Amino acid sequence: MRILLIDLDPQWRGGQNQGFILLRGLCARGHQPELIAPAGTPLAERARGDGVTVHEVGPQLARLHAARRLRRLLAERQYAVVHANEAHGLTAAWLARAHHRSVIVVSRRVAYPLSAHWLARARYRAAGSVFAISRFVAQSLLASGLEPNQIRLLHEGVEIPRLTSSEDRKQARRRWDIAEDEPLLGCVGYLLPEKGQETLLRALPSILEDFPKARLILAGNGPCRAPLEALARELNLGSAVLFPGVVDEITQVYRALDVFLFPSLAEPLGTSLLVAMAYGLPVVSSTGGAGPEVVEDGASGLLRSPGDAPAWAEAVKRLLADGEAAARLGTAGRETIAERFSADRMVEETLQAYRELATPVEDA
Repeated sequence: MRILLIDLDPQWRGGQNQGFILLRGLCARGHQPELIAPAGTPLAERARGDGVTVHEVGPQLARLHAARRLRRLLAERQYAVVHANEAHGLTAAWLARAHHRSVIVVSRRVAYPLSAHWLARARYRAAGSVFAISRFVAQSLLASGLEPNQIRLLHEGVEIPRLTSSEDRKQARRRWDIAEDEPLLGCVGYLLPEKGQETLLRALPSILEDFPKARLILAGNGPCRAPLEALARELNLGSAVLFPGVVDEITQVYRALDVFLFPSLAEPLGTSLLVAMAYGLPVVSSTGGAGPEVVEDGASGLLRSPGDAPAWAEAVKRLLADGEAAARLGTAGRETIAERFSADRMVEETLQAYRELATPVEDA
């Protein structure tokens, strides 16, 4: 099956990682995916390194350049599916009138309502299917007026890593200068107000009362880094909080942790949460957004209300005080990911959606 993925985001974030996993999975299954992406982006470089044909466009006015490139490609060959991995890619496909030659699908990874502007509505009407990454996102699409038969629930997926050995753990903790007797809490993600990292800082003083050697690592960068650092100083947290910025070898964060924290106020799904559970880490997740779709409270992790710092402190202290219970939650969480949120499952379900949607075009 010939599939064309379009992703015009210049950054490497969760959506681009999912696009890369999908491209690699399609190649492994004998398909011939291609990619339209701005020149030099991390996704373009990684995809090319894995043998994917990449059609590069200029980073400026990328939507117009991508539309022109797509029109040329459609004149030369037939794609079973044109998959817009983000909204700008959908705009390019719509401008190229790709829906007259192929089935267009689009991944939707945000839960805010669709714009009421006629252009936004026209783009989504041209899509044969909108892949919502969670029920939370699907509900937002329904509330925006999309028809139920146009929406398909297709959870994102992550690779299942090998379990962290004691040597892996020691090596990872040496990187952050964390002693073996220092409980390490962590969060991975862009530093934005809606990601909720402030709650973790406000919970930490209470945690330190019972576990004075505990430390918190907030891996990532973003507009809120300076305000969060200022709050840490205001709370006199000192060396108990680490701000390493963007970490290239992010596995070293997960392998070093004792507890993973996911305080987002209304997350559409949360790749970092999925990854942490895949590592077998006990997690505390927000009830905001899609957290309850992933974590069963008390069975595969703990759920707490977003912004409730005392409740988050209580949950963390509960996990640190009972290592056996924390380990059981971590094991159950890893099983949840293997069963429902693995990369292989995501690729297979995406392929099945492609086949169902492309059949009328291919038979025509």
